[in-house]
Amino acid sequence: MKSIYSIKATSTGGRNGHVHSDYNLIDADVRLPKALGGSDDEHLTPELFFAAGYAACFDNAVMHILRLEKVRSATPVVTAKVDLLQLESGFLGLAVELYVEIPGMEHQLVEGIVNKAHQICPYSNATRGNIEVKLIVK
Repeated sequence: MKSIYSIKATSTGGRNGHVHSDYNLIDADVRLPKALGGSDDEHLTPELFFAAGYAACFDNAVMHILRLEKVRSATPVVTAKVDLLQLESGFLGLAVELYVEIPGMEHQLVEGIVNKAHQICPYSNATRGNIEVKLIVK
């Protein structure tokens, strides 16, 4: 395989620490969510970064399928909901729900596009078989 893009992010202090990335694009504190003993949920968490990345990547995959199939549409909207799970083993895990809306397009057509996007999205490929990902067409 040939790398076509690389970027780095560094963490110090884990979930109650600081993250920064190349070019200082990210330079922020992260905090424990309330469910893990934090004071509230109004801070950056690793799950928020994952949700933002997956939403943007999947949205791009949807737009790519629309271009390939020469489908004219309104701008797609993708929302990623990431759940931090308490597994039976006692460890933590993740689950994702991807909500996709393409205003003005028939539900069945959007479902087909979303399923194709799920096959080509790098985040979907990375998570396939590892975590549950639900696709929900609005």
